[in-house]
Amino acid sequence: MTLDENAIQRLTGGADPQPHDLLGAHPDPSLPDGDGHVVRATRHLARAVTVVGAAETPMEHVGHGLWEARVAGPVAPYRLRTEYDDGAVHEADDPYRFTPALGELDLHLWSEGRHEQLWKVLGSRLREHEGVAGAAFAVWAPNAYAVRIVGDFNDWVGRAHPMRTMGRSGVWELFVPGDLEHSAYKYEILTDHGWVTRADPMARYTEVPPATASKVGTSRFAWSDDDWMASRAARDPHNAPMSIYELHFGSWRPGLSYREMADALIEHLEETGFTHVEFMPLAEHPFGGSWGYQVTGYYAPTSRFGHPDDLRYLIDRLHRAGYGVIMDWVPGHFPKDEWALARFDGRALYEHPDPRRGDQPDWGTHVFDFGRPEVKNFLVANAIYWMEEFHIDGLRVDAVASMLYLDYSRKDGEWLPNVHGGREHLEAIALLQETNATVYRRHPGVIMIAEESTSWPGVSKPTSAGGLGFGMKWNMGWMHDTLQYMAVDPMYRSHHHHDITFSFLYAFSEQFVLPISHDEVVHGKGSLLGKMPGDQWQKLASVRAYLTFMWAHPGKQLLFMGQEFGQPSEWSEARGLDWWILDQPVHRGLMSLVSQLNRTYREHDALWARDNEPGGFEWIDGGNSSDNLIAFLRWGEGPDPIAAVVNFSGRPIEGYRLGLPFAGEWEELVNSDASEFGGSGVGNLGAVRAMDEPWGGRPASATITVPPLAGLLLRPKR
Repeated sequence: MTLDENAIQRLTGGADPQPHDLLGAHPDPSLPDGDGHVVRATRHLARAVTVVGAAETPMEHVGHGLWEARVAGPVAPYRLRTEYDDGAVHEADDPYRFTPALGELDLHLWSEGRHEQLWKVLGSRLREHEGVAGAAFAVWAPNAYAVRIVGDFNDWVGRAHPMRTMGRSGVWELFVPGDLEHSAYKYEILTDHGWVTRADPMARYTEVPPATASKVGTSRFAWSDDDWMASRAARDPHNAPMSIYELHFGSWRPGLSYREMADALIEHLEETGFTHVEFMPLAEHPFGGSWGYQVTGYYAPTSRFGHPDDLRYLIDRLHRAGYGVIMDWVPGHFPKDEWALARFDGRALYEHPDPRRGDQPDWGTHVFDFGRPEVKNFLVANAIYWMEEFHIDGLRVDAVASMLYLDYSRKDGEWLPNVHGGREHLEAIALLQETNATVYRRHPGVIMIAEESTSWPGVSKPTSAGGLGFGMKWNMGWMHDTLQYMAVDPMYRSHHHHDITFSFLYAFSEQFVLPISHDEVVHGKGSLLGKMPGDQWQKLASVRAYLTFMWAHPGKQLLFMGQEFGQPSEWSEARGLDWWILDQPVHRGLMSLVSQLNRTYREHDALWARDNEPGGFEWIDGGNSSDNLIAFLRWGEGPDPIAAVVNFSGRPIEGYRLGLPFAGEWEELVNSDASEFGGSGVGNLGAVRAMDEPWGGRPASATITVPPLAGLLLRPKR
């Protein structure tokens, strides 16, 4: 025996931070260099262990499961054969004869917070190392005294696979040879308070919840969306058509897997005409009722719907069918589940150590320590990961306001000012700027969208101009004001006219998305249809008018699932949509209107090409509160505008004189009151004629009929 009792106890208990210094093959100190080696291994409960190399050398049981052998001469790559009392024999390469499977440059970039492809270094990776197939494990736990792996491959006995520390980087590493694909695993970490067990923060595959283990996996998916990716890189999405269909995967059509979703979703998108689909968060999360907004596996698509390659298949199919894919991303906070990120190595690591910055009272979660280089790297690389590994076309960043303000949802004394004494979260701002700049640099054609509910300036301005660097921002003010207006009985809307017109005053201060999101149709808020006053016909008519107004308004539009056909009931993640309602012609008609709006929108650049510049919009009639009517022009790159006229009153307006930029015939591209959409059929027989009769400061005008609770989109007929 060449080791003392303390060393043996550390090794056999899996508590040695440098197990490779003692386990594996080392020169025999009692012999000249090269004349012999000592080979050590831990094999608990073994009856016999043999070193199998150029020759076979039996090992001696030192005690506590530690075995040792002296091998004459050099040690070729060897294996260990282990025999047990029940007759079982197991032969495998020794994990402790391998050099580290990650390099110094990787560790240097990680320590500086600049490793943009972090998932290729940390976590578990199937690979060949020094000519042997296996899995490389690496985890960041700088406060740990020891780390070991437990999993299917060692019967969840961690002392069999202690990891080695890679110095000041805080990373622990081990290469485990063998066929480990699909193996479940976790890390056991020795902390100030004893051993704790954690899932892998960098896992790219997990067990199906409520199980919480990470899984060793790899991707074998062959992408076939090259044409889409090439055209995406050449396109500016901020000034292109974007009509977004937001959905919650589990309740859109309950029971569908990622692969099964492809056919059903593409068919629905073809019918409704949206250009993009936005998935609520698909990263792994333990509680389904969080809708995915309390993430525990930032690098792992939820296994509820299949393998990560099945999600790749869905996205590939959507791309080949011509649809962009946006996913919600949650970098602002994470849950406190003890098996996940919270106090990962026994101390605050991913979260800020001061609860005045590290706790989010609204959601009972932790807030990331955005100023720590490694934590920042974890998040920036995660945004890149979804773009590069899953070809995601954009990220909608959740709860940005909660990141920007140190006093967000906190009372006096419950928050910590920044270094200048202010309430701005400087480290979070820097993180968002770096994430956006890095994503846009690496992947031209993608889009970063902020869900930001305050008046923070420059959300969608470039970082070079001092902005946050997002491509777009959700227009929460538009959503609040217009829904508030629509909830008022038409009889009283004249007193609230500013609610429907106010958004035009700031429509070009940012690059906006107009959202009617899941948050507006849950938790007692009712469905979009349910928000409308009046009887059933009036409710559906109001929805049709509102959507026509929404599609004509400057900015991209987002509609949550179910609103395209007038879902009657409030959304719940626990059940599917009210698809049965489509058997009723008026609801089928509403979906036909959405299809017509999307088709008109895509075909006429006046509705999107100049969304982000004031010259793309002109008022025709913005102050007509007595009639509850608004009218405006949208201009594109060509000479022909589109005129939008929306009547929010419950009566038709006949003989309405509409000022227009030139005379001639103007065709009705959309009349939301058309019979085919479930309306009353009031209109202008498909077209109106403008005469050279000035009106409202314009050289031409037409006398038209505007149906009740309806919108018209008119275009010069050439």
